[in-house]
Amino acid sequence: MITKNLTCIGCPLGCQIEVLMQENGEIALITGNTCQRGEKYARKEVTAPTRIVTSSVHVYGSRKGERTVPLKTASDIPKEKIMDVIRDLRGVSVPCPVHIGDVIMRDIAGTGVDVVATKEVE
Repeated sequence: MITKNLTCIGCPLGCQIEVLMQENGEIALITGNTCQRGEKYARKEVTAPTRIVTSSVHVYGSRKGERTVPLKTASDIPKEKIMDVIRDLRGVSVPCPVHIGDVIMRDIAGTGVDVVATKEVE
């Protein structure tokens, strides 16, 4: 058996979860969670981990002299695609104004997920 220890991020409790996995990668037992969200998080984390990616890109034409706009993926992406997302954002420059929620890039790295601005930049 393989043991994986996780800190749950499903709710503010931060339960310490232990996942026992068989050699073939199947989950044998999940313990330590105090709610269903913990079990759901643990299953996803050990079988198909995902992350929200945050970054920033260059802006031009800002009236206030701002040079970058922070952004994030609109939803989580497969963990193994993180570097592809960062690579696709390299060299991107967008004109001002930029509004919160504006789509900066659609279907980033072929994930089907858009990248959106998280700050107003005028």
